[in-house]
Amino acid sequence: MKKILSLVVFTAIVAIGNAQPPDVPAEKGAKFGAEVTADKAVSVEEMVKNLDAKEGEKKMEVKIQGVVVEVCQAEGCWLRMKNGNDKIMVRMKDHKWFVPTALNGKTIILEGVAEIKETSVAQLKHYAEDGGKSQAEIDAIKEPKKEVLVNAKGILVI
Repeated sequence: MKKILSLVVFTAIVAIGNAQPPDVPAEKGAKFGAEVTADKAVSVEEMVKNLDAKEGEKKMEVKIQGVVVEVCQAEGCWLRMKNGNDKIMVRMKDHKWFVPTALNGKTIILEGVAEIKETSVAQLKHYAEDGGKSQAEIDAIKEPKKEVLVNAKGILVI
């Protein structure tokens, strides 16, 4: 019984420790996920324009450069990048890697797959909670939102 209890406690400690965003610097040259280079990156705005203009399925491989304006405070499992007066959502591919909250405000290049999707009210509220929004801001979310979602394979801080 003691062994089982010890195993449960150890597992809980490991899970809690792993559920935190990485506590590493986000300085120029820092890499997260798969290897990414700076060549041939386009702006977030140009990528969104190209995605909107795409016929049929609104999905494509991308390499974009832009500024991070929000990072998941719970795990570092998503971020938002500036797109003019709006934002795009970036999730880390398959939750296999995370980014530090120190990435907020940094310019990055990322590679991944972008698509236009509708995000449910429940998911938007979840993002708001993870982003540290107030309860009033969370409660104000009443409608799903059509937005650009990028599944990032890798990120390079520039």
